[in-house]
Parts: sequence; C-alpha cells; structure tokens
Amino acid sequence: MREARAVLFDLDGTLIDSAPDLGAAADRMRTARGLPSLPDEAYRPMAGAGARGMVGVAFGIGPDSPDFLALRDEFLSNYERAMTERTRAFDGVAALLSALDGAGLPWGVVTNKAERFTLPLTRAMPLFANAGCVVAGDTTPHAKPHPAPLLEAARRLGLDPRQCVYVGDDERDIVAGRAAGMPTVAATYGYLGARGDVTTWQADACIESPLALLELLGRP
Repeated sequence: MREARAVLFDLDGTLIDSAPDLGAAADRMRTARGLPSLPDEAYRPMAGAGARGMVGVAFGIGPDSPDFLALRDEFLSNYERAMTERTRAFDGVAALLSALDGAGLPWGVVTNKAERFTLPLTRAMPLFANAGCVVAGDTTPHAKPHPAPLLEAARRLGLDPRQCVYVGDDERDIVAGRAAGMPTVAATYGYLGARGDVTTWQADACIESPLALLELLGRP
C-alpha cells in the first residue's frame, strides 16, 4: 500500500456524509402522505443503499413491492432538488485530500451513485476540485461490486489498477477493489448499516477516521 501511486474513494459514507439529504428526501414523502416524520438516525444506517435503503426505511418495502418503482422515482426527484443542503465532508476528509495533493498523489472517486447525481454534486462541492477522475454507477455498463468502474478509474488516471488503493465503507467496495486487483481499505466510520461485520470483508486494512489513511500510505 505504501507503493500506491493513486487513491480511489467511494463517495457517500466515505468522503461525504450525505445521509441528512438522503433521509430528508425520503421523509418528505412520508409527511406528504400524512405519516409522522422519522429522525435522521432512522435513515442513516441505510444511507449507503441509496433509493432502495431510503424507501425501505420510509415505507417498509423492498424492490419486490409493486409500489417500489413509483416511490423510488419520487424519492430520486426529491433528492435531485436538494442534494447539497446538509451534505458535508466527514471530519478529516478535506485535510486528507489536501495532504494527498501536497504529496503529489492523484486521487479520484468511484461511486454507485448515478451520474445524474454524482456529477452535479461533485461539481458543487469545492472539495472535489482536484479529483483526478469521477466514475459514477452508470459510467460503465456495470456498477460495484463489479470491478469495471474501478478499472475505468485506473484507466483515466493512466495507471495499472494494482497501483491504486480503493477506500470504501461497504462490502461491495471491497469486493470490487479485490476483483480489480487493488489493495483495499474499509472505512469503518461510514454507513455500515446491517452489513457492519467488517472482519468478513477481507479488506487489506481498516481505518476508523479519514486521516488514518495517511499512515497506511506511509505519508503521515
């Protein structure tokens, strides 16, 4: 990992805390139907699951429900209108990215969030001004845990995938990173939700805060 020439990050739950805006988009649907509002804490554990997770918390249904697709589309419209109201970088992320920039170590984003949301969001946040690449969930024909998005990110950086470290807060991030041949780091401060047993993910390392990554990279 100390020989890495670039670092790739998942987005939601790894670099940014978007749970408040994701939860608010789902909660508006509840209150519009006369249901009581739920607290942010009810939505946070499932924020990494996107629309499926938020609709599931708000209405207790899954993708197999006949009502799911309509609710999902309503949720996505709500979220698109208010993606950056309360979304913030996790503590330490700005300093981490600044340190990578200072060390001349390129970094980028690989997320399952669709380009429809990823590109406007990252363009709106100064945090991402120096990102070497931004690969979304529909940039390639496959989303994580398939390795295709990570391979595309490495291609855009002009590097062999084995020269890139991938950091994420979900098991699918680690599965994708391993499949791409990258060293992997599990961000345990993120949205682990019901998939919180990090010891089963087979990540190469775990970090409890963003800045802990610098030590793993040999750049404290």
